[in-house]
Amino acid sequence: MRHRFDGRAARTPGVLIALAACSVMLSGCGLIFQNHEKRADAVLQPTPGNAARGTVTLIERADGVQVSYSLTDMPPNSDHALTVHERGDCIAVNDQDSSPVFALPAERRKPGFRLEGELGNIHADATGAATGFIVATDVSLDGVRSVISRAIMLHREAMDPYANAPHNVGPALACGVIRR
Repeated sequence: MRHRFDGRAARTPGVLIALAACSVMLSGCGLIFQNHEKRADAVLQPTPGNAARGTVTLIERADGVQVSYSLTDMPPNSDHALTVHERGDCIAVNDQDSSPVFALPAERRKPGFRLEGELGNIHADATGAATGFIVATDVSLDGVRSVISRAIMLHREAMDPYANAPHNVGPALACGVIRR
């Protein structure tokens, strides 16, 4: 069936089908090119004999992974190391039994270098709470530097940024496994 518009013939069903197909294809482009945020979370539970707990959220950005933390029940006015460990194991949390701090094999052999899993120190306020973020430039949420399925631990002591790795930061106060 043909209809005339301004002297031109058009096939109504064919034009409508073509327009519908173009519309569907173009609307799908938004889904394909949509920016999906890479994100992971960990719930830190207290280790035996400790009360510290909280959440850690990791979001991959252009300049590294933003590690946001909200922790409570720590000793008031204290500093603590936040580290990512090789294995996602929160059962063995003392210095002798826990897995080593996450590092690529080549980095582990360089004396004096900071390991990828050494995220930094956090400070608990007068109420024993800490909220903030660290940008970790040496880790990611995929690939060889991925921290997914690894343990993240809040340690009793702070890291000395000028000491050679590995740092003696004491046992973990809290531990959680990083999950997507």
